[in-house]
Amino acid sequence: MSAANTESKLESNLESKLDALECHFTWDLNASRSRLFFIRDQLADIGTEDGFSWLGHINNLQGFVHYLLGFHEEACRFLHKATEAFRQIRNTVSDEGPWLVVNYGNLAWLHHHLGQQAQSQDYLLKVQDLMSKYPPPSQDELHPEICAEKAWTLMKFDKEKRLQAADYFQRAIRMNPDMVEWQTSRVLALSNDFKANIKDLSDDILGKMKTAKEHDPNNLYLAAFYLEARAAKGEEVEEDACDLATKVLQKSAGTFSGLTALLRLYRRHISMDEAIHLAEEALARDPESRFAKRCVAICYKRRIFHERGNFESKVMDRAISLCKEVIALYPDSSFEIKLNLAEIYAKCNVAEADQMFEDVLSAAADLEPEDRQMLYNCYAKHLHYSRRQSQKSIEYHMKAAEIPQPSRYRYNSIKQLEKIRDGNRNWKCGEIKEFLAKLPH
Repeated sequence: MSAANTESKLESNLESKLDALECHFTWDLNASRSRLFFIRDQLADIGTEDGFSWLGHINNLQGFVHYLLGFHEEACRFLHKATEAFRQIRNTVSDEGPWLVVNYGNLAWLHHHLGQQAQSQDYLLKVQDLMSKYPPPSQDELHPEICAEKAWTLMKFDKEKRLQAADYFQRAIRMNPDMVEWQTSRVLALSNDFKANIKDLSDDILGKMKTAKEHDPNNLYLAAFYLEARAAKGEEVEEDACDLATKVLQKSAGTFSGLTALLRLYRRHISMDEAIHLAEEALARDPESRFAKRCVAICYKRRIFHERGNFESKVMDRAISLCKEVIALYPDSSFEIKLNLAEIYAKCNVAEADQMFEDVLSAAADLEPEDRQMLYNCYAKHLHYSRRQSQKSIEYHMKAAEIPQPSRYRYNSIKQLEKIRDGNRNWKCGEIKEFLAKLPH
């Protein structure tokens, strides 16, 4: 056998073993580039305190995301940070522990993709050694540590896979019921899809949230989400919200500090002005926090669109200024803030609004399906109400509707098209009727 054939056979054998690993590279994790940047920035905004128990998982996922984005040195750095984080969290100086299986699998794959086959083989052997020392409970089951990390990753990476994530968490909990953070994360995986319509949250999931909160009292994100769910069911929660706000403000603003859920609760069920006051206080306590600035910007945008009519110039100026700051702080993942700014400009400077919409539309091809629906739906409304271009508005409602992704934006665009069709006053009514008839529901 020639040297080339031998090398090819060894390469094939290595890839076969790598394919059998349980790690991010084998979990079928696909996303657009815009989504990857969003995940990267969301993970970066998790405070060290709030994310401590998941620090290894955070760095593991960051490593994989940076690899997909083409930042290979950063990918390697994050994966090694994950190794150290697992050692700190588990309070061990050795390399041993089933929690390192996914991390070493990622490193084996990364070195393989970088053409560093000797290092890849070393990590592959480390994985095999760990699997031998810490086998799963049965041949058909993953080790609970691997189950939990896979669940956590699916929940963060792809919202369409949250039910699958909840199932993996349940399997991990069944094998190791003492891990409180796994139980909390399972409940969040089941409930996060109801953020937009939280009143639809079932009593069964609400009960699970209550139980998880009792077992994990320091998780302020869960506490705020649970309060919001209670308020949506008609309960009076203002006093509890005030107490929780005191706790949230004592922590650094971050993805899971509880601030976003608490502000949503205030905006929807207590007071828009109090929500802004709370957000401004969080920013005053942590003025360098880009996450806090993002929260304040969203609150001002919600206020402007919650209350119809004219606004004081200082409110509009504050909203515009914050949006511009946030866009600069999140240069790769500020799609929604750019859209917010375009909508705000539509109320005071239509030419600026046009420019912002054009900017976002130019990058529409890389957006996730629901984000494209949001963009087309918002732009259609801008064309209709600000530009009085009803025919072009119809075209963009059609663009939103033809994307086969269930969302409130698609639903709204379909409703607008149906309204025009039923009114029978537009020369495009026949085209709209034919379009809706062919549209998959």
